[in-house]
Amino acid sequence: MEEKNKSIGKAVNRIDGILKITGKATYATDYPIKNMAFAVIFKSTIASGTIVNLDTTSAEQANGVLAVITHKNAPKLNEKGGIRGGALLQSPEILFYGQHIGVVVAETFEQARHAAHLIKVDYQKKEGKTDFEKLATSAGAPKGKELADLIRGDALGMLDTSAVKLEEVYETPIEHHHPMEPHSTIAVWEGDKVVLYNGSQIINGAQAAAAETLNLKPEQVRIVSPFIGGGFGSKGGQWANLILTAVAAKVVSRPVKLALTRQQMFNSVGLRQQNIQRIILGASKDGKLISLVHQTTTQTAIDSEFLEPCGDCSKVMYEVPNALISYKVAPMHMMLPTYTRGPGKSTGSFALESAMDELAYKLQMDPIELRIKNEPQKDPSNGKPWSSRKTVECLKEGAKAFGWANRKVVPGSNRVGDVLIGYGVACGTYPARQRDSSAVIKLTKSGENVFAIVEIAASDLGTGTNTILAQTAADGLGIPLVHVTVKLGDSDLPPAAGSVGSVGAASFANAVNDACTKITDELLARSAKQFFIRPTAYQLMVSENIKNYQTRVDAKAPKEAEQYSAHSFNANFAEVRVNALTGMVKVTRFLAVTSAGKILNPKTARSQIIGGNVWGIGMALSEESVMDPRWGNFATRSFGDYHVPANLDVGKLDAIFINEEDKIPNKMGVKGIGEVGIVGVAAAIANAIFNATGKRIRKLPITPDKLI
Repeated sequence: MEEKNKSIGKAVNRIDGILKITGKATYATDYPIKNMAFAVIFKSTIASGTIVNLDTTSAEQANGVLAVITHKNAPKLNEKGGIRGGALLQSPEILFYGQHIGVVVAETFEQARHAAHLIKVDYQKKEGKTDFEKLATSAGAPKGKELADLIRGDALGMLDTSAVKLEEVYETPIEHHHPMEPHSTIAVWEGDKVVLYNGSQIINGAQAAAAETLNLKPEQVRIVSPFIGGGFGSKGGQWANLILTAVAAKVVSRPVKLALTRQQMFNSVGLRQQNIQRIILGASKDGKLISLVHQTTTQTAIDSEFLEPCGDCSKVMYEVPNALISYKVAPMHMMLPTYTRGPGKSTGSFALESAMDELAYKLQMDPIELRIKNEPQKDPSNGKPWSSRKTVECLKEGAKAFGWANRKVVPGSNRVGDVLIGYGVACGTYPARQRDSSAVIKLTKSGENVFAIVEIAASDLGTGTNTILAQTAADGLGIPLVHVTVKLGDSDLPPAAGSVGSVGAASFANAVNDACTKITDELLARSAKQFFIRPTAYQLMVSENIKNYQTRVDAKAPKEAEQYSAHSFNANFAEVRVNALTGMVKVTRFLAVTSAGKILNPKTARSQIIGGNVWGIGMALSEESVMDPRWGNFATRSFGDYHVPANLDVGKLDAIFINEEDKIPNKMGVKGIGEVGIVGVAAAIANAIFNATGKRIRKLPITPDKLI
């Protein structure tokens, strides 16, 4: 295919865009299933204890009610089946406030909701562990070996040899995911098989977890999830609401729909935990890092452990011969935390990149100069060579595009009336990986046209997966983009990796690209002709008059990929304006410069980056879930008090991609951008606020009361 006709690398509109803007895209609860009943979950109102009495009589007698399911009558489930957070109605024990304790199923949603309010519950309360500030002082080592201390050299001992030393504590609060589409499911039993219409970031993972928990075989469970209205990690693992929908449908012998309310989202599907991070940096007078200590204290559920790897950026971002990365965790009566966009890296980079800015100020160095001075030539954490690393290019190109030279060095010196103006910079990174994925391509010739159907059990969170796979197939087969149909989001399709951890684009696109290569090879072998120029699959289908042909490929990352350290990198630049009288902060400009290998579609890629930047703005300035330690419940329970940035909160956003060819991680040279878009953003804003005001805020979010 001629270069001018190529699809990859072009800013193609989303092929599913019309479906979405016309309301025809089918999300989890959009399927018009006949004879559907409605389920509503009711929850505990204590954080720790036991249910001693559960009176469901009034609810069961209410109009339209079909069933009330509690631990007294719920079927036996496999609690080790992979469903996160427990709450499967298998026991009267209460482990966190808001734990599911029952499900009401009725003819209508309104009837189910009304009946749920009629249920009376008596508890035997126990003293709960709900105050993180008190528990943090006695936090212990995590159980998981993957977060064992990383020790390189003598980080604490070498601090005494450092000419300049910085020691500070940075805090990030609990955050919630809050996708536009709350978690919801429709369950339809067909004999001994169940179809679950459900938003799932990992289609086959949801299938396996549902099957094992329901004591079924994987082939007895089908997950259907062609469209997802956001997930940000919360739909990566599956939660009890998925299984309880299936249970409810089985109990009433008809399809059931269960959708969590916005308030229920706060204690049903995970969260980003609160982190206290102690950073110690030691450096020479000329800015060379000698020692780095990054110690994280965090929280987890009382019965299960999850920790954000906040020290990950500290492992790889800078050349430092002596490092200590460690973790402590406090079990609490709270919802199990889970992966949240840029897990560990977004929160950890706030601490690391704020500390680097503080060190630069102490050294009287430009923050960009300090970062470049400590650029590592290989991965400091494991000694592997980089597959590629263009952090310096990101910093230099960003500085030019942003106008970094106009930054006032003295904090608080750039003032216009009551407005203080500041510039900040911070870097970020996220691993680049390809995961095993399979794809089927089906070709059909009609006249002189060839049409392709691509089948893969991938998921599209709203990031543009449909579009980039169509672009990949169009180029790989030599046919127009409009002749490609993409089928994904269904566990009946060939298995694939999930849309998590920035592995989606690399895994799915390489599987489709490999399938295009394979089908062309097979058609070429079938032709028994010799060609001087390799023909396309399209040309072979036409020249050989083949009506239908299909193939399947099971794609894996190149073996040599493990010998290198592969990452996406970025540099973030923020301009803020702070009202000196009110403390109100506005991010007036934000520029993200990213090196992420081959960019399949600049338009959808830019959307990914600026989406991460917007969340980073919220992380820096407004987002915080506040737990009341007296009860263990959240005082913030809606968008009225959990503040997500709106259009007026966000200034001008720009995204630049550095040209980068890196085919070591995968054949196409694709690296993920979904996660890295948020990494370093909060630190860049915090650093800009310091430059504007001279006030260093180390506890997020940076609200006006902290600046006045």
